[in-house]
Amino acid sequence: MSEAMDITVTVNGEVFQKTIEPRLLLSDFIRHELNLSGTHVGCEHGVCGACTILFDGMPVRSCLMFAVQADGHEIRTVEDLGTMENLHPLQEAFQEAHALQCGFCTSGFLMSILPVLEGTTDLSEEDLKRAMEGNLCRCTGYQHIRDAVQLAAEKMSSGSES
Repeated sequence: MSEAMDITVTVNGEVFQKTIEPRLLLSDFIRHELNLSGTHVGCEHGVCGACTILFDGMPVRSCLMFAVQADGHEIRTVEDLGTMENLHPLQEAFQEAHALQCGFCTSGFLMSILPVLEGTTDLSEEDLKRAMEGNLCRCTGYQHIRDAVQLAAEKMSSGSES
């Protein structure tokens, strides 16, 4: 049996020190150790994108990493975007453009698209496709999601960002 390890990780701006099993997946650490349920687990193979988080600012599939790999790093989950009372412009756009149905894939899309929009709000169709390509949705057909990203880009470029 593996020996437990101590890790320190910053999640959504808060520092956590935990003792965990080395084989614990980062997605399970986020959901079960930190009780942040916005990170969803779908395929557990990194294909669906539902578990996407920002790891040191870059989108990664948390189901493909061990929690011990996050030691000393910064993680941002969908819970850090906004609140029900004060949505992030990307969340607002998803709501306004009807880009979610069951919502299972939404957090992964948001966390995949966010760094792209924070880098530039002037997205080409190719930029948009590249930002979305690692996320699967079985409900929307993607057009509403593309519309939401373009709407969010407009909101963020006009200065209405939260």
